[in-house]
Amino acid sequence: MNRVVSPSPLAKGVGKQREGGSVNVAFLTDAPRVAGSEFWLLDVLPLLRGDDIQCTVFLRGTEPLHEIARRFEAAGVTVQRYADLHTLPDLTRHFDLRVVQGWTPGTYQALIPNLQKPRWVVSHDQLDFHYPPPLRQTYAEAYPWTKAPWFRRADGVLTVSEWAGDFIRRRMGAQNVQVVKNGVKTGRFYPAAPAERAELRRGFGFTRFTVLVPGRFAPEKNQLAAIRAARHAPELDFIFVGDMDSTVGQLAQGYKGFFRLQNVQFWGRRWDMPELYRAADVLLQPTIAENQSLVTLEAMSSALPIVTTDIPAQAELVQDGKTGLLVPSDPRLLVTALKALAAHPERARQLGEQARQYVLERHTLEQCAAGVARVLRGAAT
Repeated sequence: MNRVVSPSPLAKGVGKQREGGSVNVAFLTDAPRVAGSEFWLLDVLPLLRGDDIQCTVFLRGTEPLHEIARRFEAAGVTVQRYADLHTLPDLTRHFDLRVVQGWTPGTYQALIPNLQKPRWVVSHDQLDFHYPPPLRQTYAEAYPWTKAPWFRRADGVLTVSEWAGDFIRRRMGAQNVQVVKNGVKTGRFYPAAPAERAELRRGFGFTRFTVLVPGRFAPEKNQLAAIRAARHAPELDFIFVGDMDSTVGQLAQGYKGFFRLQNVQFWGRRWDMPELYRAADVLLQPTIAENQSLVTLEAMSSALPIVTTDIPAQAELVQDGKTGLLVPSDPRLLVTALKALAAHPERARQLGEQARQYVLERHTLEQCAAGVARVLRGAAT
């Protein structure tokens, strides 16, 4: 069972390299709740055992992480819960490699100088927020200033898109940057047969053209653009999925109430996303900041047509007019794209099928795990 650990020393021998080339890696995260980067760990780490890489995940001992801790252990990944970030250098000293996945600059400041080498960073950070100027310029100056020093002091950085790799090298000055593109479980995220789709839609109560809008409620996910779009498309139903206890979540709910939007529902966090992808008609992702979106890949693997924004990270995944539609985040343009797909179901079906094929060729979870294994082995030796 996972537990909160004290700063007492680790038992002798734990984490030391075993006979036969086994590598023991500690993944350290300060995540306060579950987001895409934690799902990435949950998907990838169990597969690394096939490359004789044993992983231990260090998670905060807080309630929002209980469920994902349980899922890690069910998948065969060791979990240690901690209460104090500053205990981690001592707790991880016997591992062959330490990998930090930080939400805040303070985490890197606390860990990178004090962890035993080799110490790496894995970055899913969105890096560049496409806010209107001058807000975007403010963020563009602040981000490299807060995290760049620690990325440069790490022995290497692993990130998940070519765009992000170039950004970290060029704007943050890190020298050793490795890119392993995200992958998805194509056997879990797959297109539904007609009978299954009809049953899922009945179960969810989907009766009209249904727009799925997943993601934690945050400014960069831009759900406010999606709910504004819903106001101009009363004939379409919008299902919002994700944590809602933020200011953005409260604003979205207030907007719905103020305009009495009957076509908007908020479903909170869900663990049945594969079924939702198979039941919905389109994915709407009006994001203004991504690295390489797992939501996008999951929807593509499910053959769900996508309407998303034309920012660099999304354009790296979605080929406009072939595997999805890239649209500026203006609610009026988003509505136009959604209505076009609703009016032309055969066109929507083609986009979904081509997206599925693209994922099968380039973004399977097995391809991703093989790349991560290669980087970790190189980093540990």
